[in-house]
Amino acid sequence: MATAWIAEHAARIAAEAPEQLRALVDISSPSGDVPGAEAAVAAVRALLPEQATVERVPCSSPGHADDLIVRLRGTGTGRILLVGHLDTVIGHADHQPLTQDGDKLNGSGSIDMKGGDVLAIGVLHAFAAGGGPDFAEVVLVLVNDEEWRVVPFAHTERFAHFDACLCFEAGQHGPDGEEGVVVRRKAAGTLRVRAFGKEAHSGSQPEKGANALLALAAAAQAIARTADPQGPDHLTSVPTILRSGDAFNVVPAAGELIADLRARSADPFDHVIAQIPETVDGVRLEPELLRKWPGMDARETAAPVLKRAGELLGAPIHGGSRGGASDASHFATAIAVTIDGLGPRGGGAHAPHEHVSVASLEPRARVALAIAAAALGA
Repeated sequence: MATAWIAEHAARIAAEAPEQLRALVDISSPSGDVPGAEAAVAAVRALLPEQATVERVPCSSPGHADDLIVRLRGTGTGRILLVGHLDTVIGHADHQPLTQDGDKLNGSGSIDMKGGDVLAIGVLHAFAAGGGPDFAEVVLVLVNDEEWRVVPFAHTERFAHFDACLCFEAGQHGPDGEEGVVVRRKAAGTLRVRAFGKEAHSGSQPEKGANALLALAAAAQAIARTADPQGPDHLTSVPTILRSGDAFNVVPAAGELIADLRARSADPFDHVIAQIPETVDGVRLEPELLRKWPGMDARETAAPVLKRAGELLGAPIHGGSRGGASDASHFATAIAVTIDGLGPRGGGAHAPHEHVSVASLEPRARVALAIAAAALGA
C-alpha cells in the first residue's frame, strides 16, 4: 500500500511543483520584510489542502511577520513535523522571478528554500488524500526569519513531543549517486568584533589617531588562524565582512568585523573569541557572538527510518552531512529523529543563478514521502 501511495503522490507533486514554485518565487520576501512575508504566506495558504487548519504564531524575531503553522489531524498515533522557511537573503532590488531554462527553474529563493516548501506542501496533500500511513498529526511549520535570526528559536518546545522532524532544505546525492538527505550539521556562529579607536587627520597627524581598520585587520587574522577544518572539531573560522572609515583622509576611529564560525559543536567558538586581543595599538576591540545555532547529529536515531524508507523505495537513501545551518538543528535538540535535506536538488543558493532541477522533483518527492511513511511506522 505505501509504495503505491508514494508513487502516485510523487508523480502528482512533481507535476504541480513548477507552477506552485512560481507562485512562491515570484514574491520577493527578504528576511524582515513584513509585506513580502505576508504575501508569501497568502500564496502558501492558497496551495494548502482544504482539510488543513491554519494558525499564525509570533515569529522568533521581533518585527517579523508571524510564522505559519498548518495542521492535518488523523486517527492514528504518530506525529511528524515538516519544516521550511519563506524568507530569502535576496533584497527586492535584486529579486528574480521564476524562469525556466531547460532543466533549471531559476529564481530568487527557489532552492533556499521555496522549492522545499512546495514539496512539503505536496506531502501534506498526500496525507490529506488518504490511502497512506495512519497518523495523529502532520504539521507544517514555515518561518519568516531563518536566513537571519539572532534571537532564540521560539518553536522547539511546541513540537518536542513529535516523533520525527523532516526539514525541506535542498536535497543532495550520496557518495555513490544515491538519493541523500542530511542527518548531521555543524553548529554555526556569527561573530562581530567592534573597534573603538581615535580619529586624526591621515595626512598631517596620523600618529595622533588610533586606527580601527588596522586593529580589525589584526582581529581578522587572529580569527582566521584558529581555523582547523581537519581537526577534531572541524572548525572553520572565516572573516567575511569588514567596515571601517568614513573619509579617505581621516584615521578611522570605529568599525566592525563579521566572521562566520562553524564546528561540530558550538564549544570551540569560545576559543576563537579568546584569541582576539583586547586592544591593538590603542584601539579597543569588543567581540560579541551575535548568532549561535546548535549542531545536529541524528545519524544513529535516523538510521532505522532511512533504512525502512529505502526498503519502501527499493533503493538506499544516504544520510550525509552539511556545513550550512538550518532550523532542523534547533528541532534536533528535542526531536531525536530529525532529518534534513528533503527538498529538491539544485544550486546557486543566495546567488543570481539560484535554481531548482526539474528532473529532481519526482525522485525527491518519493524520498520525502517514503521517509514520512517510515517515520510513521509504515
